[in-house]
Amino acid sequence: MKHTTPLRAAIAALLLTVGLGAAHTGVASAVPLPEPAAASSAAAPSASAGLLDAMRQDLGLTASQAEERLSAEKAAAAVEKAARHAAGGAYGGSWYEPSTGRLVVAVTDRAEESEVRALGADTRLVRHSAAALDRAKARLDTLPAPTGVAGWHVDPRTNSVVVTVVRTEREAPAVRAFVDRARADAPATVTVTETAQAPRTYAAGTVGGDPYYTGNVRCSIGFSVYGGFVTAGHCGQAGAAVRGWDGSAMGTFEGSSFPGNDYAYVGIHSGWWTVPVVLGWGTIPDQLVRGSAEAPVGASICRSGSTTHWHCGTVLAKNETVNYSQGAVHQMTKTSVCAEGGDSGGSFLSGDQAQGVTSGGWGNCSSGGQTWFQPINEILGRYGLTLHTA
Repeated sequence: MKHTTPLRAAIAALLLTVGLGAAHTGVASAVPLPEPAAASSAAAPSASAGLLDAMRQDLGLTASQAEERLSAEKAAAAVEKAARHAAGGAYGGSWYEPSTGRLVVAVTDRAEESEVRALGADTRLVRHSAAALDRAKARLDTLPAPTGVAGWHVDPRTNSVVVTVVRTEREAPAVRAFVDRARADAPATVTVTETAQAPRTYAAGTVGGDPYYTGNVRCSIGFSVYGGFVTAGHCGQAGAAVRGWDGSAMGTFEGSSFPGNDYAYVGIHSGWWTVPVVLGWGTIPDQLVRGSAEAPVGASICRSGSTTHWHCGTVLAKNETVNYSQGAVHQMTKTSVCAEGGDSGGSFLSGDQAQGVTSGGWGNCSSGGQTWFQPINEILGRYGLTLHTA
């Protein structure tokens, strides 16, 4: 039998007491726990107290404001799917607007506005369709990019493809050449912004007591899937062995992709198990995962990682190409959430909905920064996995 620390034993006992089942995979022992208690018939809260506290700290919201925002964002996510279908070829993208608590849908044809508004969304008339912007971004994806170019994405708010360059490298010849080429291909659709630092991945050297290790690298578990968990691809290559929080054999990377993508699937050994829980590290309550509905741009989002635990922010952009020193990674989601070394692979949540696994970013959780994640639904589809949900 494996020995557990008092903290992890207390967490496991707490989870069993409240009916959440076994402890998170990263703190599991080799001894199976009893089946979880039957779920209460009462409606479950939309978020844990810990997540609401993190939203209070990082977004300046009260607990009631955080609850209201999560409810509005959930409604906006549902409207987004219907609005995209209603707008058809005139769809220009969409985003959640915190000041109004409503989804804004960009359209290229006034004739589609009334139908979209009837769904409960606000509208904005724009010049370029989302499809046209996606094609412009796809052309940029074929170009080699210097390290002074941090990334590029489609921004529905500005109805353009935004190329982000490192401030100190903006006038570098290679950076200017990339921007000029981007504007030559699609002059009306490209804008340029600056960032303070280049993005980097968030793997770290081994530190005792954290979720999992491969080689001398420490990373964080993302979400439980049946048979294992998903995490960041830069944390380990396919076939690499994984050790758990206690140093014992935990599993193997069954699939991994980086760069190009930044996701991986770890299959776990007998004696470890999965549950639909994101660990709170004994200082904040754990969060149940109930699905993977995608949050819109502008929505609040929170991250849990083995180094910096809970932090929150907002979704800034989707389908961004991030240019790491190791190579470009596509289809990433950009957030205003901070992260640090060792947080790679960790969980991004919007309320109780899984969003993706931490890839990298810039800055830290003392001075702030930005972090990107690889969307969870893409990972599930790539490996044919099923998210473990409550």
